[in-house]
Amino acid sequence: MTQKLQRIVLVDDNETTSFLNNRLLNRLEVAEQIQTFSKAEQAFQELWGGPNAQPRADAPNLVFVDLKMPGMDGFEFLELFNKLPDAVRGQTVMAVLTTSMHAADTARVAQYPDVEYLAKPLTEEKMQKLLKKRF
Repeated sequence: MTQKLQRIVLVDDNETTSFLNNRLLNRLEVAEQIQTFSKAEQAFQELWGGPNAQPRADAPNLVFVDLKMPGMDGFEFLELFNKLPDAVRGQTVMAVLTTSMHAADTARVAQYPDVEYLAKPLTEEKMQKLLKKRF
């Protein structure tokens, strides 16, 4: 397996989903630190602060974001992420993790360069494929 990631962030309003994903990632020992957020606004604020974010030593290597959430949804989160400076975006692999296999959602996510699209639930197989592909 590839080297351990420093930090993986899960952004999902469903606590059960976050709990299960957290457990899976811990069991797979893929990251030193796993952080969960139930609100996209809070996650974005804490991870990058705003559109003028600077590259950080503790930037997450991988962020999983759900599309359908109250308040800021996954699309708005991707939009803000996409506006960050290249150097900041380059530190993080963004992955949508959603139950939606709706063509319109898939097409919307496809507009963002380098964003992975995964169907829930997150599995060991999906995680290994993603790691192999991106790290």
